[in-house]
Amino acid sequence: MKKITFGIVGMHCASCVILNEQAIKSVKGVQNASVNFASRHAAVEFDETMANEKEIFDAVAKNGYKAEMLGDSMHQHMSQQKEVAEIRNRAFSAIFTATIVVVLAMGNIRFGFPIAGIDASLLVQAVLSAIVIFFFGKEFHMGTIKKARSFRADMDTLVSMGTTAAFLFSVYGMIAGTKDSYFETGAVIAALILLGRYFEAKSRGAAGAAIEKLMQLEAKSARVIRNGKEQEIPIAEVVKGDILRIKPGEKIPVDGELVSGETSIDESMLTGESMPSMKTIGDKVFGATLNVSGSFEMKAEKVGSETVLSQIVKMVSEAQTQKAPIERLADTISSYFVPIVIVIAIITFAGWMFATNSLTQAMITAVAVLVVACPCALGLATPTAVMVGTGEGARRGILIKNASSLEKGKKIDVVVFDKTGTLTEGKPKVTDIIAAPNIAEEKIISLSAGLESFSEHPLSRAVIDESENRKIKPDTVTEFKNIAGKGVEGKFGGKNVLVGNARLLAERGIETGTLKDKIEKLEKEAKSVLLVVEDKTLIGIIGVADTPKKDAAKAIGDLRNAGIEAIMITGDNNATAAAISATLGIKKFIAQVLPQDKADEVKKLQAEGHKVAFVGDGINDAPAIAQSDLGIAMGTGTDIAIETGDIVLVKGNPEKVVEAINLSRLTFRTIKQNLFWAFFYNIAAIPLAAFGLLNPMIAATAMAASSVSVVGNSLRIKSKKLS
Repeated sequence: MKKITFGIVGMHCASCVILNEQAIKSVKGVQNASVNFASRHAAVEFDETMANEKEIFDAVAKNGYKAEMLGDSMHQHMSQQKEVAEIRNRAFSAIFTATIVVVLAMGNIRFGFPIAGIDASLLVQAVLSAIVIFFFGKEFHMGTIKKARSFRADMDTLVSMGTTAAFLFSVYGMIAGTKDSYFETGAVIAALILLGRYFEAKSRGAAGAAIEKLMQLEAKSARVIRNGKEQEIPIAEVVKGDILRIKPGEKIPVDGELVSGETSIDESMLTGESMPSMKTIGDKVFGATLNVSGSFEMKAEKVGSETVLSQIVKMVSEAQTQKAPIERLADTISSYFVPIVIVIAIITFAGWMFATNSLTQAMITAVAVLVVACPCALGLATPTAVMVGTGEGARRGILIKNASSLEKGKKIDVVVFDKTGTLTEGKPKVTDIIAAPNIAEEKIISLSAGLESFSEHPLSRAVIDESENRKIKPDTVTEFKNIAGKGVEGKFGGKNVLVGNARLLAERGIETGTLKDKIEKLEKEAKSVLLVVEDKTLIGIIGVADTPKKDAAKAIGDLRNAGIEAIMITGDNNATAAAISATLGIKKFIAQVLPQDKADEVKKLQAEGHKVAFVGDGINDAPAIAQSDLGIAMGTGTDIAIETGDIVLVKGNPEKVVEAINLSRLTFRTIKQNLFWAFFYNIAAIPLAAFGLLNPMIAATAMAASSVSVVGNSLRIKSKKLS
């Protein structure tokens, strides 16, 4: 199976989406096709042994549209700008020309000299309205003709029928010498719809601006060191393994690792967090982030499409092309909508002819029905909200991988958090240092760090990190000896020193003395306790624990306020789980769970009727993430967890879980608002037009305004607070 994404030129409404999807799916070998009205993109999955891209493109062309492969980001941006400019020029030219027709018609201006028995003013109106309807508005008629060949209809059909009817009726009246001339009606309708399309295209650009802004973040060049010489090259020429030099205030060109120097980097474009992140040798840095202070050298590890930024752009693009389940409803309704409207217009025409015997009245009301019913707003309701929602998520470090995740998120009532690496930092950290009387803390740290520097145990790393953070130099210890499962020992200054657990001290007959109560207190808090001994005397204790992430407690509180229950799941014993839960404010936890059983715990909650989100970061979390109704993966976790998740949190901040769910709820609420107003508009407007209460020109204005209002409502997502 092969997946491709390409652009479709010429789509104007939700009916266009249905026509193209049906055409693409009719190609033998195509398994799935999703066409997005807002982005004008199609995502197609097909069997390469049965179909090819040309056949798919030809299927689109037969419908009267044009398929084109997407170029690079700059090409796409320029192509979109060109499209908007062309629509703008056509729209304003049509408005200017139609205005002349309106002035001549409404002012009842006559030139006073006839041509072939017809006043020149009427001939000018006829020519100018023909230019507006059939030249500036030629897309309506060309689309209608192409679709008529396959017995299909869409918005173009409605506009073409309406404007052509108004024009031909006016030509008939002009030749017959009647006073029934409505050249301005057809011209204004065509001009207003073209103007509406311009505003719509401009608004769509704003809705899809997130990807464009992400693309613009990329650095254009890099300073590379090759053969001992520094040279500046285009970013496209950077290869893996290159050593790059980055100065303060510069953007980092590609993803890599710091090999010399230290700095602080503004990673807000990736994580949504405003505080710069400190980086030292060995730390990972990412392309398009900003070097705030300090010069450093880095080794390029991921370039081109492999960088985090490129992956984010790809992920967001794919999410915006996919459909939310609710969008299928709008598409289904739209597929029946146009034929029904044409039938209503015919009935309206017949009804008014029967009631009034006035061809003029019947024609005007039928045209109003055709024009007012264009389902543009219906087609834009869901995809524009999805585009803005996923784009806003990307800006905040929340990557929504598919549109259906937005619909899933609004139903969640339970969030299950894996403990290690999700709610906690995932690595032991020194939390307490308690020295015996007349002993300095610095001595406890320097002595224990000197011993632990020979060990590879995770607790040893915590002690060494503490000495580095406090800038305390470890003592030089000799005759190091590891005591498996109990601790380490050695000699310093002629004295025997050891760092170990209570069992080791009991074996050596060493009393805990006045520090006994402190040890018991730390153990009750589920902390690992390291006992520091010098010549058989306990001189201090060190408490070590996997500490909660700084925003974890706030995230739990925010979920509770949103009516969502938070549950922690862990393989730790009950005492440790209870201690962490109490610290974070979590009321329910599931302890001593084997990695392979996490998915079963999610199933149990689902069997109770809950809609469950699972948040994790490890390989062993992937089954639970997949089983849950909404899988949320920490971007700091494993590739497997990230691949499985519906939503990825770039920085792994628990508070982003709350933002992700709130964003899902907000986006889905916006979709429902859009659909309500789109349906309400058509339900209310069609009867008004049919009963002669809407002038065709007012109908055209209302139709254009409905599309713009739906896009405008979607753009409001950007201004809402999520936490």
